[in-house]
Amino acid sequence: MDPNAPPRRAAFILSDCAVTGLVSTTRAIVGLREFATELKQVNTVILAEEQPGFLSWGLGARIHHWGALAHADSKRLLAAPGVESDPAYLLYTSGSTGKPKGVIISHRNAITFVEWGAATFAVSPEDRLSNHAPLHFDLSVFDIYAALRCGACVVMVPEEVTLFPIELAGWIDAERITIWYSVPSALVRLLLHGQPERFGYQALRCLLFAGEVFPAKHLQKLIAMLPHVAFYNLYGPTETNVCSFYRIPQTSVETVSDIPIGQACANTEVFAVNEEDRLIRPGEVGELLVRGPSVMLGYWGLPEKTAQAMVTNPLQFAYHERVYRTGDYVRLRHDGHYDFLGRKDHMVKSRGYRIELGEIEVTLYQHAKVREAVALALPDEEIGARLVAVVVCYQDQEVSSKDLGEFCRSRLPNYMVPEEFVFRDELPQTSTGKTDRLALRDEVQRSRAGGQLDTELVTHVPSEHVCG
Repeated sequence: MDPNAPPRRAAFILSDCAVTGLVSTTRAIVGLREFATELKQVNTVILAEEQPGFLSWGLGARIHHWGALAHADSKRLLAAPGVESDPAYLLYTSGSTGKPKGVIISHRNAITFVEWGAATFAVSPEDRLSNHAPLHFDLSVFDIYAALRCGACVVMVPEEVTLFPIELAGWIDAERITIWYSVPSALVRLLLHGQPERFGYQALRCLLFAGEVFPAKHLQKLIAMLPHVAFYNLYGPTETNVCSFYRIPQTSVETVSDIPIGQACANTEVFAVNEEDRLIRPGEVGELLVRGPSVMLGYWGLPEKTAQAMVTNPLQFAYHERVYRTGDYVRLRHDGHYDFLGRKDHMVKSRGYRIELGEIEVTLYQHAKVREAVALALPDEEIGARLVAVVVCYQDQEVSSKDLGEFCRSRLPNYMVPEEFVFRDELPQTSTGKTDRLALRDEVQRSRAGGQLDTELVTHVPSEHVCG
């Protein structure tokens, strides 16, 4: 679980999946006591701290200190034997209803992914894997369990280092990290604020990224800076672990633009179908489906949502087989690789036109003075959706809303050009390090409803406004 989650969210998750044993700290438990009546099933609390403070749970739960467990009867702590299709862990993701939903990953799901990762990236006892992703984020599964599988060393990135890119840049070199895995946002911040060019990173041999699109111009700089490192784009929603991957050729660094999500991982199949559930051909667009042992068991306690996501394979008529609908649109290349085009829920309609927000973002990133960009669609009764772009400029760079509008119009049809440009110093992040699009959209909507944009948002609207 996210240790920094609001107590109300944490209490909901604990109650939703009927947790009976809780490993935590005095500080976190104190925050939960307000919701104690909802957590009657919790019967054991283990305080994982050297000097735990006094704590009363108030509902009869046994409270243990971590050190005392060393003297416990180990036989009594053993779990009953199970099978590989049993749940191994739950990862909670944001739900469309506003309540998080638990993704059930089995032991078989996890082992399939870990075995593939260990073999594909040739993890060995000589490797040192960084763990940048928080433990409630699925990226951490590779860091921890691939290292355990191969006898490698996993190095936890200290929180105080994570917060400061300039320290993180030095930490990677000092710790002789050989395999790095994170979301692109973390690498972009490292590139823009960490001055990584100061270090050679001679130990680093493999750089993996997943979770969001890596802006091409930032990726080009990083590849050019690290010619000895193998770069991989990994793709897969929480529901499937990683299900496809693509190694980026070093020889074409200047032409890196649209990085495909590649082809399926071993023991997994990915394929795309059109709206008639027919297999797409090269050059065509469809929704990506995934089959194989890496696909989740379902959503915890949500059979209807599970049935919507886990459907009968439309291409298999001989027997019933479940496949996962990702909700992601892809285009099949002639070389067999898939290009990621965007999410179904990022595909919006404005004035009757279908618009992919990711295409607007790719265009904005091509502007020399734009460091980061997010395209938003705000509901509008008249035209369906109004397009707003939130932009972060490079330090000491200036660009106006008018300039960005003209730049977009020279590359996009008029119906895809944002009507407003909001300028910020930084973009908000989720607890997993991705750009927090929902928070950004809520901020912009609140600001527009109030008649003016929030002063912390730094503003847009008049064409003469300048970001600098």
